[in-house]
Amino acid sequence: MATTDHGVTSPGRAHIEARTLREDRWWLAPLTTFVVFSAFVVYATVRAFMGRDYYASPYLSPFYSPCLGDCVEGASDFGQPFSWWPLSAALIILIFPLGFRMTCYYYRKSYYRAFWLSPPACGVAEPHSAYSGETKFPLILQNVHRYFWYAAVVVGLILTYDVFLAFRPMPAEYAVGDGETSGVHMGLGTLLMIANVVFIWLYTLSCHSCRHVVGGRLRHFSKHPVRYKLWTWVSKLNGSHGRWAWYSLFSVALVDLYVFLLATGTIQDLRFF
Repeated sequence: MATTDHGVTSPGRAHIEARTLREDRWWLAPLTTFVVFSAFVVYATVRAFMGRDYYASPYLSPFYSPCLGDCVEGASDFGQPFSWWPLSAALIILIFPLGFRMTCYYYRKSYYRAFWLSPPACGVAEPHSAYSGETKFPLILQNVHRYFWYAAVVVGLILTYDVFLAFRPMPAEYAVGDGETSGVHMGLGTLLMIANVVFIWLYTLSCHSCRHVVGGRLRHFSKHPVRYKLWTWVSKLNGSHGRWAWYSLFSVALVDLYVFLLATGTIQDLRFF
């Protein structure tokens, strides 16, 4: 007979009244995830809706790249096809990197535990009486993750292009000293953007969907040596997928904050040449 009981209360499981027998600080990891994720969501939401202070030549915030709406001069390298858009330009493109992260296998595990306590940690009972997995709405939409991965690759390419643009000489109005600019610009912002795009690519290429794309549905690896080699590389990256997820989360916020501080005149770019 079918039963609605699932998880630790299901028939056949040991009847233990205590929520957990663990004596370590198991709550520290989900609490940290809750605080960090909440802070990032609040920060990213505020910056996305601001619609300003996202460009300080030659740096463009990753939250607004590519800038396809009604953007400030110099920020649009692919034109402004959505110039009619009445809201912030960030809201046009953030759905793609946000959708990729929200449906990511690692992030799903993290925020399921931190926000829904499902379960809060290994060996700790969850407070929910029923469990349906990701078979019902809205969680069944998590299956679109593989498609967001393709979009994430495009975003990664655009952010890489932004890094090359960050080496452009600064316009005279942004120059310091006698107003002259060199043929190549190199500043702290350039280094931050390089680090960010490296973490973005490590996070994107270590994705489980990427591993499936390069090596999935193959009966014999020996007949596909190139795909097998790619699969082994992605598999090695996949072991640290959670690490790259965190690093890229911090780096994208840091670059945006740095551009914001430059655009508002709070700080000046530390220029090397």
